[in-house]
Amino acid sequence: MRFDAPAGESLVDRQAVVGRPHPRIEGPLKVTGTAPYAAEHDDLGDDLAYAYVLGAAIAKGRISRIDTAEAERAPGVLAVVTHKTTGPLGVGKFYVQKMIAAPDVEHYHQPVAVVVAESFEQARAAAGLISVDYDRTGGSFDLEAAKGVARIPVEEEFGGPTETRVGDFSAAFAAAPVKIDQTYVTPDQAHAMMEPHASIARWDGDRLFCWTSIQQMNWGLRDLGLILGVPKENIRLSSPYVGGGFGGKGTVQIDLALAAVAARAARRPVKLVLQRPIMFNATIHRPRTLQRIRLGAQADGRLTAIGHDSWSGNLAGGRTEPTTLPTALLYRGENRRLRRYLAVLDLTEGQAMRAPGEAPGLMAFEIAMDELAEKVGLDPVELRIRNDTQVDPARPDRPFSSRPFVECLRVGAEAFAWTDRPTSPATRQDGRWLVGYGMASAIRGAPINKAGARVRLQHDGVLTVETDMTDIGTGSYTIVAQTAAEMMGTPLDQVKVRLADSNFPETPGSGGQAGAASVTAGVYAACHKLREAVARELGFNTPDLVFADGEVRSSGRSAKLGDAARNGDLVVEDSMAYGDLKDRYAQQTFGAHFAEVGVDRYTGVIRVRRMLAVCAAGRILNPVTARSQVIGGMTMGIGAALMEEMVLDKRFGLFINHDLAGYEVPVHADIPHLDVMFVDEVDATMSPVKAKGVGELGLTGVAPAIANAVYNATGVRVRDYPLTLDKHIHRLPAIA
Repeated sequence: MRFDAPAGESLVDRQAVVGRPHPRIEGPLKVTGTAPYAAEHDDLGDDLAYAYVLGAAIAKGRISRIDTAEAERAPGVLAVVTHKTTGPLGVGKFYVQKMIAAPDVEHYHQPVAVVVAESFEQARAAAGLISVDYDRTGGSFDLEAAKGVARIPVEEEFGGPTETRVGDFSAAFAAAPVKIDQTYVTPDQAHAMMEPHASIARWDGDRLFCWTSIQQMNWGLRDLGLILGVPKENIRLSSPYVGGGFGGKGTVQIDLALAAVAARAARRPVKLVLQRPIMFNATIHRPRTLQRIRLGAQADGRLTAIGHDSWSGNLAGGRTEPTTLPTALLYRGENRRLRRYLAVLDLTEGQAMRAPGEAPGLMAFEIAMDELAEKVGLDPVELRIRNDTQVDPARPDRPFSSRPFVECLRVGAEAFAWTDRPTSPATRQDGRWLVGYGMASAIRGAPINKAGARVRLQHDGVLTVETDMTDIGTGSYTIVAQTAAEMMGTPLDQVKVRLADSNFPETPGSGGQAGAASVTAGVYAACHKLREAVARELGFNTPDLVFADGEVRSSGRSAKLGDAARNGDLVVEDSMAYGDLKDRYAQQTFGAHFAEVGVDRYTGVIRVRRMLAVCAAGRILNPVTARSQVIGGMTMGIGAALMEEMVLDKRFGLFINHDLAGYEVPVHADIPHLDVMFVDEVDATMSPVKAKGVGELGLTGVAPAIANAVYNATGVRVRDYPLTLDKHIHRLPAIA
């Protein structure tokens, strides 16, 4: 099926199942511990071997000698893999870091060896017997130090233009009666998902099967084939349950690639689960940024000049952190200059982490907007309303497909009682607490990509949907089932869903906030084709055909849906492909975040008291799972604002707090009650389902809303995340 024009009335518009709150259909498996994650497939018995990765002890240099003899003689050891035994390994298309030091070391904890043994304990013990000598060389680890030699790379496939010029920014900024010119810092961050990177690999001749924890099956096939030099047709991946990813499991990481290499060397199925400390320095992370924001405005707050210069670092060949993405589209402004600089750093690869670009970009931009509001004497909500735009500022001929941004602001302000906000900083107390309110805007792209599905109808009326879409805790199983049930007029409990097998029809998987919109459109296409097949089998040829209550009805005649499969299962497959609507319209999701914080006037400790997110993300397919996604994003945003930071040892080039004891993430005690509201909208330019993604929108804007609230509470502006107490305690007002 092809989607070339905005949708009119759609088969899902009645919302008998889609749009209704339903609990996750796979929920009972998860809460009972019976949903098998990547490392939990135990049907290989005693044939399964275990692998352990030894990471490099330096950040930059070369292996001059590696001695594995003692390890190879250790009890239970089946194989020891190094660059000498693997042969050349390729590099995938999306990530640039190499799977093993060969023999050059490009970052700390880059794998130098993999030990395979009969047990995990034997593999770990033997890894300690490997002797490695290095020729250490000087590395570049400090973004501030490398800033002067950073360059603006060419336009990036996944981050858009690295430089944008509209109008005459320099002249407009110089002439503006009101100016903001500040620099903001966001730190290196880890995905820190609950389930570690894990894979089980098994070879059958020249064919490879892997259970793994990955978000995008099609990228996984492509990249694993490129790394191993194996045709992707010879590879099959299965990832039915993923215990969190946040972009960190987008495609092939060292667990999958090295499990496959180790299984080939040991001639046994091999399980490889990355130990938590190695994940921080040997897999991808969100990189540190330095962001200079310049805003020029009229006295009434209307923006005339927007400048955003951003610096981030990466391995050679890597990409920038695309922080300018939200700046390009969020507000009006006739003159703008946006530039992203990239420095080469010898740290593990900087890559996608939930809402790459928008999340760290808004952490800077939305504080700058708060500073501008104060300078012109406007309420922060009103400032944003005055600078709304209904067209892409760089392309006035390109309207937004839908943009209820102002509605989000107004609905949120009323629901949060924003008018009760202290209008002057450091003026409200509650016992020992200084109390403040803050808000920030939210924006995230709404991509949608070709996706397919296979639908099987049985004689008993049961539908089975198969697609390679993944579920990383987002509710994919449930929204796929809801879409099929809606299209075929059958109860939800009559739909079975099978996901995340690379033998199933291809989707873009879970990433970039594209998954939900894409896969449900693919299921729509397949079910539309199945409806036509059912009508033929049952002899219906009238246009008034109705699928409802497990029946097919037309002109006074009805039949059970399952009767169409009386001669055998009815199986169809189709996909939804797209024309140029994404070029003709700016397709985005929008929102607003509101926060109340308390700052202990004696210790400087910050506590979030309450938060509200108002989101506009097309048709909400399931309010329960969508709300859960937004709350997850808000929780992650609280972490980004107040505690998350990978601390870099600039002498030796490693992140030293590389575990869940040293890398702090929010726990229950840090999170108050979080409220979520959805603005009622559909976007007919997306697909016949008219849905968008929402999971990353829930994060963007959270951290600056908290930062702005902290300023409102204390009068101390902190522009360096996370907002730990040491950054403001010495500047708290006399009242504290």
